[in-house]
Amino acid sequence: MADERQFDVAVVGGGLAGMVAANRVAQLGLRAVVLEQGSDERYLCNSRYTGGSFHICLRDILSDEAVLRKVILDVTHGFVNDALAGLVAREGRRVVRWLQDEGARFMRVSGAEHHNFVLAPPGRSRPGLDWEGRAGDVLLRTLEANLVKRGGAVMRNSRGRSLIVEAGECRGVVAQQGEQEIRYRTRAVVIADGGFQGNAALVKQYICEHPERLKQRGAGTGCGDGLQMAIAAGARTVGLDRFYGHILSRDAMTNDKLWPYPYLDSLATAGIVVGATGERFVDEGRGGVYIANAIANLEDPFSAVVIFDHAIWEGPGRGGLIPVNPHLPAVGGTMPVTNDLAELARQLGMEPRRLVDTVRGYNEAIASGALATLEPARRTSRYPALPIAVAPFYAVPACAGITATMGGIAINEHAQALHEDGSTIKGLYVAGGATGGLEGGPEIGYVGGLVKCGVTGLAAAENIAQSYGSTAVAG
Repeated sequence: MADERQFDVAVVGGGLAGMVAANRVAQLGLRAVVLEQGSDERYLCNSRYTGGSFHICLRDILSDEAVLRKVILDVTHGFVNDALAGLVAREGRRVVRWLQDEGARFMRVSGAEHHNFVLAPPGRSRPGLDWEGRAGDVLLRTLEANLVKRGGAVMRNSRGRSLIVEAGECRGVVAQQGEQEIRYRTRAVVIADGGFQGNAALVKQYICEHPERLKQRGAGTGCGDGLQMAIAAGARTVGLDRFYGHILSRDAMTNDKLWPYPYLDSLATAGIVVGATGERFVDEGRGGVYIANAIANLEDPFSAVVIFDHAIWEGPGRGGLIPVNPHLPAVGGTMPVTNDLAELARQLGMEPRRLVDTVRGYNEAIASGALATLEPARRTSRYPALPIAVAPFYAVPACAGITATMGGIAINEHAQALHEDGSTIKGLYVAGGATGGLEGGPEIGYVGGLVKCGVTGLAAAENIAQSYGSTAVAG
């Protein structure tokens, strides 16, 4: 007989989205339990690893609501619907203010507007992992302490297995805690366990044929339990075939100093990315997240190589908080360098003429303004196309680094899970990386993982309190 426990709300997942939802319902008079699969005091999750930048589509989170809403729709080419775009644009600023009230500290770390609100102390300071005592680690410990003070609980080593659905309404969750099965009877459940990037079978089912050739750029703890529980309860899913990630050195597969930083996006979006034949296979102007998805879907994701010249290495290569120049070679990343493109191709095991012709055709298209005629075409609206003409020439064997999946369970603007017909699943809510429809789509538009966690966490909590609690929701 399973042990049965009573709470007002069960939150599956102890990352940022889960902790926001649990604390907000506790503020509003409901008793919450967070079920976290990690057993360590500082259990690993993407929120623990985060560098801590709160932005919307790389824009200042305090920008005008109408401007932000338009940016979200533009970046995702309308994949995000009006209601969800409006939710993020409207509530993003409240997330940082609410977190500040909870004890979070923010700082500005560069002149870029998407770095106006970065958790302090910031997490990005050197290549490799750098999270202990920083950014997300500090924030999660702060939010957990707040929840406990409010009468909530965090149950570690607790993995959600199935939802309790009665008369079409979600009334709790069955969790496995070690050898023990526990039934948490609740008024509502919030699924906030991240995406499914850590589940190779689901990645293979939805994203690419060779998940073993992707580098886990995050904690790799998103196993898709919430997704599978929701599907079993009749939930609709959205956009499961896309992920957020970056281009990494292929050596990151075996060298921990090469992930999650530095990544190769600045080189790839300035130069070209070729496959095993020495030919381009992706529009580099669509950005690093798009390119990473394209690499993942190659027949051999280990065949991608970033090609660039000395001007790019000394220009865009030095951009960013942890620039690829000089960090990539300094921490052991493979990077052939030669004054001759044909010799570079030979070192890479490519047919020299193919690579030489690819670079020549690319340079000619830049000079003649004919980038749109290339196959694939090369856009320049976000990143300028720079010629590969100044010796020496460089190559970096690449791989796709997957941080988090972009798709998940369909929700409305109250973070309520939806049936296939668009009706709500009563009592079931979704927040953070487990949600679908907030970013991704054919253009793989990135909106912002942290703001997504905060906005949906607050929305879920406040609708739960309004629907099932006795305390009025504050404005």
